[in-house]
Amino acid sequence: MERYFWSKGILKNHLEILHGTEQIGSIVWESLVGSKAHGMIKGRRFILNREFFLSKLEIYDANNQSLLGSIMINLFNPKSDIIINGKRFELEVKNFWQSRWSWKFNGDELITYQSNEFLSKDKGTIEVITACTEEIEILLLLGLFVRNQFILFMMMILVLLMIVIF
Repeated sequence: MERYFWSKGILKNHLEILHGTEQIGSIVWESLVGSKAHGMIKGRRFILNREFFLSKLEIYDANNQSLLGSIMINLFNPKSDIIINGKRFELEVKNFWQSRWSWKFNGDELITYQSNEFLSKDKGTIEVITACTEEIEILLLLGLFVRNQFILFMMMILVLLMIVIF
């Protein structure tokens, strides 16, 4: 099992992935609330994209621009599926606050995420339980991209509630 750490300031467009003190990956959004980001992990480069309304997320190989996978996120359903290289992986959000989530394959957890803080500064841990699949790097980045979309959606809801209340 490998343990990684991730950190992203809530008003920042850059997320870092660390293994110990070494940065092994990142996601950089083109703008603070942008729908497109560039990801890198262990030297592999990706392009991440989301639809305007946050529901469909896609990941592309940055070298040849080929679509590697897309996932539809339903904020009211804690489970979503993605097919990569003909294999079906399941993303499961484990609690209401989206502070714990994981990727599964055939019911077994491959990657688990834990967020240590909520809205002030996002940071947490990633545990990669197995390295037996070539899709791990794709899933690792996509899991953090999904998390950012949940936070954006929750912030939009909070802003709308404040507008309605005041």
